[in-house]
Amino acid sequence: MFRHALQDPDFVANTLQIFAARASAEIERQTADQRNRRQASLLDKARDAIIVRDLEHRILFWSQGAERMYGWPSEHALGQRISELLYRDDPQEFLRATAITLEQGEWMGEITQYHADGRALEVEGSWTLVRDDEGRPESILAINSDIAQRKATEREIQRLAFYDALTGLPNRMLLMDRMAHALATAQRRHQGGALLFIDLDNFKTLNDTLGHDKGDLLLQQVAQRLNTCVRSIDTVARLGGDEFVVMVEELSAAPDELAVHARTLGEKVLSVLGAPYNLAGYHYRTTPSIGIAPFNDAHTSVGELLKQADLAMYQAKTAGRNTLRFFDPDMQDVVTARATLESDLRAALVQEEFLLHYQPQMDDAHRVVGVEALLRWAHPQRGMVPPGEFIPLAEETGLVLALGRWVLHTACKTLALWQDDPDRSHLTMAVNVSSRQFRHAGFVDDVARVLAITGAPSGRLKLELTESLLVEDMETTIATMAALRSYGVGFSLDDFGTGYSSLAYLKRMPLDQLKIDQSFVRDVLTDPNDAAIVDTIIGLSRSLGLEVIAEGVETAEQRDRLARAGCRLYQGYLFSRPVPADVLERFLAQHLGTGAVPAPSAPR
Repeated sequence: MFRHALQDPDFVANTLQIFAARASAEIERQTADQRNRRQASLLDKARDAIIVRDLEHRILFWSQGAERMYGWPSEHALGQRISELLYRDDPQEFLRATAITLEQGEWMGEITQYHADGRALEVEGSWTLVRDDEGRPESILAINSDIAQRKATEREIQRLAFYDALTGLPNRMLLMDRMAHALATAQRRHQGGALLFIDLDNFKTLNDTLGHDKGDLLLQQVAQRLNTCVRSIDTVARLGGDEFVVMVEELSAAPDELAVHARTLGEKVLSVLGAPYNLAGYHYRTTPSIGIAPFNDAHTSVGELLKQADLAMYQAKTAGRNTLRFFDPDMQDVVTARATLESDLRAALVQEEFLLHYQPQMDDAHRVVGVEALLRWAHPQRGMVPPGEFIPLAEETGLVLALGRWVLHTACKTLALWQDDPDRSHLTMAVNVSSRQFRHAGFVDDVARVLAITGAPSGRLKLELTESLLVEDMETTIATMAALRSYGVGFSLDDFGTGYSSLAYLKRMPLDQLKIDQSFVRDVLTDPNDAAIVDTIIGLSRSLGLEVIAEGVETAEQRDRLARAGCRLYQGYLFSRPVPADVLERFLAQHLGTGAVPAPSAPR
């Protein structure tokens, strides 16, 4: 049968074709293997690391260049997840680059990877998405280069070009560039900033007496100290010699606030640089002279600003050194006045220059229902200092905590005296509480202690809070109010309608009273909008079950309009101005009865 098959020409031809195809396939396979081996050999000779990974990040190919670059042998790397091998605990850079590769087909950029010994590697990568014959993503080919030497060279070039060789601070060139950027940003964002020009006093004497090596040590230590005075966004630079510049950004553009911030920083620099220096065994003291040039969103140039700060610095030198001066005389006056006021404020606490005035609160039957205690400052030279001048400063400096305790104690002593008088025992005492005071950790204890010491009836004490407390930390505010409420203390929401009150907040807060701000009362007869606001507040108070009182009532017409709207409590010049304790007693004697209670003395 086989012999007959051999005699069949078609059978022979088909058989020969099969053997030829198999031989050709074998030859092609051997050729492909040789080609793959040559290609692998070429890849292994490449200096760069060449890596192939699948879409689950498992390593499929690891060249000898990768072994040299990362320190991991091929047999260790193959099959491992590349994210765990080269990226340690923070693979975010790797994941972002991979996402771009999958989305766009390639990624090129710089990335941080890690060597087998744990050191970080600066790497430049070129990654390509590899697809199969049907166009489906199959793997990622990465060619990574170690660029540590190149980056080090770039950093050194940048350092030599833009940084001072002695101190490592930015030099004049880099400072000028940053100043231009800061001025442009201030104009765009309507912000403020300041340039402090600092010159060391008598530096030449140090160089002449102890030598330039000690002078260099001093300059290095000055640079280190200046860096401790500023934020990360600010710039400390050395212009040359003993001249330094500090540039602060992202401050308020309001002139007064900007002046205060710049002055505070300048005084910090004076203090820090005035401390003793240890110059290789020599103890040395020096002082700086500082010129300050503020800037805001108004147009100015880098050269003009630097010149202004330089001129102000020479004013500081002329003033006797170891001081600071502002370029703008008006701002210098603001800073000087503020510093004097702060000094006087601290002294006033010690010298007991503060007193309370009281403004009666009346009902619609012309009866006195309570008073509001208002802080006053009787300055020995200035006379009565308006609260609007010293209260914000007390808030800023923290002195408001001590002042608040004094006010609370004095008011509660008066309240305690009234409780034994039948004509006065029903009166309430309203005391304003600042945001900083209310948020102090010991405020609840302070109130409880004052009530215990003075014996004042807590149910007659009413703390007046401002609406700003509602937007700062509502949960803490409510918790503090609840703690005080447990002692029987009441609450009034002051200046209502001027802030950001939320009905949801008002429902949750343990309030007793809303106080209509005087800005609405003033024009209630002439401005329909103010009249509508007043009506709304009164209606809201009624729906929430709260008392409502209007402040700033100056005419009978205003009172009558408020009464028609449903407001039954008033406070203002129509009834009485804020008056001292002795005048208040005469007022109460006239409106409540003939008995008089001695005016309380200030607590010591």
